[in-house]
Amino acid sequence: MIRVLIVDDEPMIRAGVRAVLSTDPDITVVAEAADGHEAVELVQRHRPQVAVLDIRMPGVNGIEATAEIRRTVPATGVVILTTFGEDDYILQALSGGASGFLIKSGEPEELIVGVRAVADGAAYLSPKVAARVVAHLAAGSVGALAGRRSAARRGVDALTTREREVLAFLGGGLSNGQIARRLHVVEGTVKAHVSSILARLGVDNRAAAAVVAHEAGIVPTRASEQR
Repeated sequence: MIRVLIVDDEPMIRAGVRAVLSTDPDITVVAEAADGHEAVELVQRHRPQVAVLDIRMPGVNGIEATAEIRRTVPATGVVILTTFGEDDYILQALSGGASGFLIKSGEPEELIVGVRAVADGAAYLSPKVAARVVAHLAAGSVGALAGRRSAARRGVDALTTREREVLAFLGGGLSNGQIARRLHVVEGTVKAHVSSILARLGVDNRAAAAVVAHEAGIVPTRASEQR
């Protein structure tokens, strides 16, 4: 059973997230919080596998809460719920250790996919979020965007063929176990490849590597399917 904490200052949003997650029999909501401070306390108390956080909240916001959760309870993965126009916050959450990024107006099924992915130790960026992040990193410049994509492709080209395959699936939100099954190898081999990929690309976590995969355009269209 995947234990989830929901964090949002709007009761209606919390109810909606709970309703969506309740459609999956393998997911249970263990607690809800209305701000980041309360979220950190509840994570420490309930130790959920995943915390689903809004970004903008009074007091301690989602960015600050993400960093504190990852520092104090690293076993809990963080999924960020965002709206368009919050690109700077997405990048801050990425740096703070969030593993999942979803648009509030996205398809309900995507929330379940993202929670499952993060619970499995993977990173998940909804396609819309990935596109926004890539565009924002380019600072609105077509030339800068082309430069980032070129740099991403060079980084990917420096990987081995198998590492490129692993990165593509990682970018699609697959866990190590799922990647291992796709490639017919043991999970330990995938873990070794992921460690090598992070080092070669010069990134700190799977979510940042996923951004590179999207920038390089190597994420398979159907790779984000979890089951």
